[in-house]
Amino acid sequence: MSQTKYIFVTGGVTSSLGKGIIAASLAKLLQARGYRTTIQKLDPYINVDPGTLNPYEHGECYVTDDGAETDLDLGHYERFLNSTTSQANNVTTGRIYQSVIEKERRGEFLGKTVQVVPHITNEIKERIQILGKSGDYDIVITEIGGTVGDIESLPYIEAVRQLLWELGDTNGIVIHLTLVPYLSAAGELKTKPTQHSVKTLMESGIKADILVCRTEHEISDEIKHKLALFCNVKREAVIQSIDASTIYDVPILMQEEGLDTVTLQRLGLPDTTRPNLDQWNQFLNKHKNPKHEVTIGLVGKYVELQDSYKSILESFIHAGAVNEVKVNVRSIHSEHINDKNFEAKLKGLNGILVAPGFGERGIEGKIKAVQYARENKIPFLGICLGMQMAVIEFSRNVLGYSDATSTEMLESTEHPVINLMEAQKNITNKGGTMRLGSWDCELKKGSLASKIYHGATEISERHRHRYEFNNDYKEEIEKAGMIASGINKETGLVEIVEIPTHPWFVGVQYHPEYKSTVLNPHPLFVGFVKAALDHKI
Repeated sequence: MSQTKYIFVTGGVTSSLGKGIIAASLAKLLQARGYRTTIQKLDPYINVDPGTLNPYEHGECYVTDDGAETDLDLGHYERFLNSTTSQANNVTTGRIYQSVIEKERRGEFLGKTVQVVPHITNEIKERIQILGKSGDYDIVITEIGGTVGDIESLPYIEAVRQLLWELGDTNGIVIHLTLVPYLSAAGELKTKPTQHSVKTLMESGIKADILVCRTEHEISDEIKHKLALFCNVKREAVIQSIDASTIYDVPILMQEEGLDTVTLQRLGLPDTTRPNLDQWNQFLNKHKNPKHEVTIGLVGKYVELQDSYKSILESFIHAGAVNEVKVNVRSIHSEHINDKNFEAKLKGLNGILVAPGFGERGIEGKIKAVQYARENKIPFLGICLGMQMAVIEFSRNVLGYSDATSTEMLESTEHPVINLMEAQKNITNKGGTMRLGSWDCELKKGSLASKIYHGATEISERHRHRYEFNNDYKEEIEKAGMIASGINKETGLVEIVEIPTHPWFVGVQYHPEYKSTVLNPHPLFVGFVKAALDHKI
């Protein structure tokens, strides 16, 4: 295609309606028709990126191959499309303003007064079009974070208005996601919130081309006609998005509602092929009809908010489908595990995953969980900090270094088996300064890690951390029975540890959950779930 098409997804009435899932579902349908499609997220907060945000604030921070710390919606994009994203796929208000201010300091505006319009809006338009101008995509879907009417979203809405005008008819459309609530007292669905939301959007100069209506109950043809009439859209452009049992049902539901068909019509693109969703439907069939069931303990310190470990939870769904296993995840707060209750907390699990995190809060509970898994031969997977906790537990209880720990927790420890990377020691800024993005890892021949990766000798995985396995202890730890089965050749840093005498005990310094998708479940999770099933049987 000579002209890239743009689709803008806005939200109204309330937050958390699922703009990211709708955007990812539409992208999946368009991709399945043969269109090269990508998605980007515009976030209206002033943080430059989510890297310094507490998971309780914004959920998981998702990391791309190029090391960008991004919104968790990019995880949905990758999981649905089975393609990678980059820094260009996530833009925040902080990054926009930072760029404009840096340009002003360099004198690029020739003494002009720098204002929201045109300077901020121009910067937003440039960022929106980076992916489109790359030549790699036929269609770019842009999700606008927040809710229409929010003060912080106004520059984005104005930028979209201008861009739609500049692009011309059929080159850009707006999909507005809204809520049609059900009032139990009246026993009916109410359209007024949607009407007001569309009115707010129109006050900013934008007319919705398609309405996607979230609902808990079926929307009748009469209500759809009413919404079309009062929101000034075609009847076929009113799309019902009813609550689904799994987010992976949404592309199928959107196809049944004709979202992809009406989108292509509005963009002036041919609607001549049916989406090829054979593999997607095979995944759904296995996911919904498991032959077995296992329970895995997720030990972490942000378990109150499920979005904190979103990619891990989704990875279990992908791996469960491959193994035809329903994975029940039992969230266990690491701060609530101690010497007196650990057996009661961890009893009955078929596998234990110790989750990533930062800081000393809750680490003793994580270490206790590692010890329980190691001593009771329960399949274990440690991710990032979880891998470090496995090294600390082994050093304390096998090597006998009772004070072994990480310098992240105690700088003065005599046995810093986990230490700050040399390159990190003089860094003071927290944002974007960790070991980030994809790094290569060489696997030890004959190891469990090599077997999990189907005999591969080298892999590439995504990282997000400052502290590393201390190689001063590597020889001693390996002699005692925990081997380093994955090494980064460039730095010599340990990437994977395992215990060969244990049925399935693996700790990884990287984040495998970031690369698991519906069509390519991550081999570590597939292997872990299979080991949990073997343990149960």
